[in-house]
Amino acid sequence: MAAYEGPAGTWRLKIYDTLGSTSDLCRNFALEGEPEGLAVLARRQERGRGRAGRTWISAPGNLFLSVLLRPRGLLRSPGLWSLLAAVALAETLAPLVPDAAALTLKWPNDLLLSGRKLAGVLLDSAANGSGGLDWLVIGFGVNLASAPELPDRAVATLAETAPPRPPEEVAEALLARLDQWRALAEAEGPAPVRAAWLRFAHPLGTPLTLNVGDTAVVGSFAGIADDGSLLLNTGDRTERFAAGEIAAPAKG
Repeated sequence: MAAYEGPAGTWRLKIYDTLGSTSDLCRNFALEGEPEGLAVLARRQERGRGRAGRTWISAPGNLFLSVLLRPRGLLRSPGLWSLLAAVALAETLAPLVPDAAALTLKWPNDLLLSGRKLAGVLLDSAANGSGGLDWLVIGFGVNLASAPELPDRAVATLAETAPPRPPEEVAEALLARLDQWRALAEAEGPAPVRAAWLRFAHPLGTPLTLNVGDTAVVGSFAGIADDGSLLLNTGDRTERFAAGEIAAPAKG
């Protein structure tokens, strides 16, 4: 599990040949008091995590990257950071595909290529005594070289459209994009982040089915709140959802 330091501008990038989970390691560093700005990349993960307890299958050549932050000021909402991270990831990968319009964001944490899952973002966080964020870990998984078969969704890889890029190269570009978006959000608040996310999203009014636990909520996409919550028009009102999973377009 030996690591070496890689160049990453303002980030302290640690690169490992093999890890259990980049996010688990970042979380351990956070609990030990590690300052923000740490980035951990693994060439292979043995216990990668996805959303809702799913396993993120970690094939060699793909990107497995997690970062540790200790947000202050306006950027204390995990939901806003979810939007910011997704936008940074989409903009990083857009130059690597022939048609950037084929990249779309699916709330809350998936990046799709031609409607199939290409990448995901996973957030872990802990609050401090004043109600803000003590630390935030953002994990990124991207199918750069191959796409594992999943039983419940179609998947994609960047290798379908162009020769695979080295994970270290993509990580460097992503970290730089995170810096840019963080600076903009700290200066102007959540509005530009939200607007950028919506540019990658399905159009307003798109029929959606949202699974919230065992309940399926049918409605149409009404946008994203500044805190990252999904806005869904359910007929007589617009409802806000902080958690859930978009399953499929609603029928009719």
